[in-house]
Amino acid sequence: MWKNLIDELRAHIPFTALGATIGIVVMWIIILTDSFAGFTGISEPLFEVLHPTHVVLSAIVTTALYKKYGNGKLWAIILVGFIGSIGIATLSDSLIPYLGETLLGLPNREVHIGFIEEWYIVNPAALLGIAIGYFKPATRIPHFGHVFISTWASLAHNVMAMDVTISFLALLGIFTFLFLAVWVPCCTSDIIFPLLFTKKRLSPQHI
Repeated sequence: MWKNLIDELRAHIPFTALGATIGIVVMWIIILTDSFAGFTGISEPLFEVLHPTHVVLSAIVTTALYKKYGNGKLWAIILVGFIGSIGIATLSDSLIPYLGETLLGLPNREVHIGFIEEWYIVNPAALLGIAIGYFKPATRIPHFGHVFISTWASLAHNVMAMDVTISFLALLGIFTFLFLAVWVPCCTSDIIFPLLFTKKRLSPQHI
């Protein structure tokens, strides 16, 4: 299982780095064109859309994978799908970005726990993803969408913590935490977490 995780993390490095790079480049262009104040104004509603979307996509993959290789019990499928999507999405979109914001000393940092603060949106989003993953299982397309959406949700969280100006050095720090926030949690949520509760130990080629 640990070898599978390492292999999967290695395979996702280019895609995750590309997504994080695009996000930072877009942010730098916004800064250069003096549009940053407007961007910070839409960052919170953007996060409130992207985070539940991330939860839906994560729940689809986690549920579909566990349904395929798990014990087949409905309560277990729902439990694994819910915890895997809510828990990992919170880590990826909120907790790791908040850690980065704290270490970088960003002025408006807040943790933003979606399943508590916006429980009426985020928790139903997880249940929707579980239903889709159960009745129409798919993994590859939702997984790549999950990685992409997670990148932008984490970036929106970072922007909420910023002021109207930010240094290039701080952008490099944000890139690092943005990469980590997507790279490890997304692979863990979609592949490793559901397989921890199965009897088989499968390689990513089975997924």
